[in-house]
Amino acid sequence: MAEPRSWRDGAVRLTTLPLIAIFGAFFLVPLVMTAVLSFQGTQYYRLVWTWDLKIWRDVFSQWHYWSIMLRTLSMACICTALCILIALPVAYALVTRLKDWADHVTLLIVFAFLTDAVLKTFGWVLFLDRSGVLNGMLEGLGFGKAALDVLFSPFATMIGMVYSLLPYAIFTIALSMARIDRDLVLAAYDSGASRWRTLREVTLPLARPGIVAGAVLVFVLSLGVFLEPRVMGGGTSPMAAELIRQSFETRVNWPLGAALTLVVIVIGALSLALFGGLALGAGRRARA
Repeated sequence: MAEPRSWRDGAVRLTTLPLIAIFGAFFLVPLVMTAVLSFQGTQYYRLVWTWDLKIWRDVFSQWHYWSIMLRTLSMACICTALCILIALPVAYALVTRLKDWADHVTLLIVFAFLTDAVLKTFGWVLFLDRSGVLNGMLEGLGFGKAALDVLFSPFATMIGMVYSLLPYAIFTIALSMARIDRDLVLAAYDSGASRWRTLREVTLPLARPGIVAGAVLVFVLSLGVFLEPRVMGGGTSPMAAELIRQSFETRVNWPLGAALTLVVIVIGALSLALFGGLALGAGRRARA
């Protein structure tokens, strides 16, 4: 039996050097540069190396920035919950009920997922527009002209976010469910458990890693959505990514954009740490 290898082994440290180099070059170095940039200033739309806290004082003293951050966090939480609720039955059906059609359905989901984001977003605009396909269908059913006016609203933004990020939740949960030993499910049936009880007490607990992974992916990506609030939301309810874009491009205030970027990163990291702690506590209680 091979002995476990530790970090004291020079060969182990040597094999991790490429990963450490990539991590440092493409994550730590840009993060440090962003942090340094947030302590600078601007004058006449040009960067000035001042090394002060003016930008950070502005960020923490103006409620406008934090209202957008709270909106971003709430939209991300809602999007995550909706994606998980929709993905659970879809993934369960792909694994258990639609095995003959699973490859075809998966191909359609992948095709929609790989389609250019701009095309998908403007496709939803054409569908949800007052004179678009949806209102044309409702008018044909007798609901009147422009019966549904959801475009350029937070609701339209949420539709676009869920549509774009749903495949992440579906695939992670489906992969987790596919690895569940079928004998455990059959044993639950043989013990007299109903389908619902088997799903609740056997399938879902065993699929928890996929559910957690899908939720984390959707949540992190939701914090940085850009096209949906700008195009489908019409800019009426901007989120963090749009605020950062305006700081860099429109206002030409790079230090402010860097500071807001760091705020989003910290909010996302704290939210994931809280979510991970809650999930770990729930898992310990379930095992107890």
